[in-house]
Amino acid sequence: MTTINKEEIQKFSNLAEEWWDVNGKFKPLHMFNPIRIEYILEKIKQHYKINDNAVLKNLNILDIGCGGGLISEPLARLGGTLTGIDASKKNIEVAKVHSKKSGLNIRYLNKSPESFDEKEKFDVILNLEVVEHVEDVELYLNSCRKLLKKDGIMFTATLNRTFTSYLKAIIGAEYILRWLPIGTHDWNKFIKPEELETYLSKIKFKTINISGLEFNPINRKWNRSKNLSVNYIICSKKT
Repeated sequence: MTTINKEEIQKFSNLAEEWWDVNGKFKPLHMFNPIRIEYILEKIKQHYKINDNAVLKNLNILDIGCGGGLISEPLARLGGTLTGIDASKKNIEVAKVHSKKSGLNIRYLNKSPESFDEKEKFDVILNLEVVEHVEDVELYLNSCRKLLKKDGIMFTATLNRTFTSYLKAIIGAEYILRWLPIGTHDWNKFIKPEELETYLSKIKFKTINISGLEFNPINRKWNRSKNLSVNYIICSKKT
């Protein structure tokens, strides 16, 4: 069984060369990165009771659907031991080249979570903007769970299936602002927070925190919010 949706993978493979162009097709992710990293670091510190500056030292982190390495690289710089996996071979090739240029030791593999060696376990799993692109959400999340250590934490970020998300993430971001190529998202694949929490609960994850992520068009920055109507992120613990 596989969670790979070949059409979805091809979309991102076609854009692989643009991952590190801050003004290219992935500009929205570059803008999104600071708030995602801030949230991830805060929750890791709280969960693992870390007080010093070497936030990620001695932590094994798996970045699933790593793309060109936009999240893996900054976390590696903060001391984490990073493994990035992606079902797109082109994405992995781009990530490898860029991390080498950056002088970072990140292991990148062309794999999906269900094809990864289950004997290897991680302290933290990053599952960011992936679930809306997979073929079978339940199988995907269960495959992620098998790779997480007992009491490890997972970050799952995705889009809510609401009228607001249709207007902002598809009509606004794809058709009007042209931040993303038309067809990047399928609104029907968006997942409501309560649906995602149900999936996670069924496979024995406990929600630690859920936060909305909202774009402010005035200062052109992303902020945390109680508004879950479009982008949101769940930090959950394997029980």
